[in-house]
Amino acid sequence: MRLKPGCFLQFLYLDKIHCLLSVRNARALAEYFQLLDVHNKNTLNNLQLYHFLRYVTDLTKKQIMLVFDLLDWNAAGEIGFDELYMLVCILISHENHLEKQFIYQHSGPVFELLDMDGRHTVGPRAFQATRFLFNIKKQELEKIFKDFDVSGDEQLSYKEFKMFTIFCIDRQQKKKEKKKKRWNEAIPESSGPDLTKTSMQQLH
Repeated sequence: MRLKPGCFLQFLYLDKIHCLLSVRNARALAEYFQLLDVHNKNTLNNLQLYHFLRYVTDLTKKQIMLVFDLLDWNAAGEIGFDELYMLVCILISHENHLEKQFIYQHSGPVFELLDMDGRHTVGPRAFQATRFLFNIKKQELEKIFKDFDVSGDEQLSYKEFKMFTIFCIDRQQKKKEKKKKRWNEAIPESSGPDLTKTSMQQLH
């Protein structure tokens, strides 16, 4: 999943720690939402969201319809600004390789988003269908359920899901530390000028 070059969302800033938009950017998104809301209902239907996502991303029709169904949790046939805000944060975090940080910071809303059947659990089917949103690879998906499905029922409870998010952020932090260490080791210590030679030349 990628944002299309030059689209509006590429000009929005996402905080790298909390994975939220600044107040200024949230206002800009709210104005954009009003432009999309051609029926003045403070909501967007599936057709409006479809055209919006086709314009700003490379998502397929099937993926867009799935996203709409996930956001339209009460099956009202429309979504509000809060749902669009969350979706935009997900899209930008994906673009900036902050997907795992987003899941960690917003584990509750993400869990509710993935809880497709309302049973307060997340199964492999939900993860498989939505992994494009959070850049979760197939082999990584299998490992998640192997390592964090403590109950062994092939469903993640919120507690198990939270453990997964903590593991993700911990692994990400370790990768950063290793990368920083390799970078520091690759930079040779700079030697200063040969002051002795310079001083001798000045004396002569």
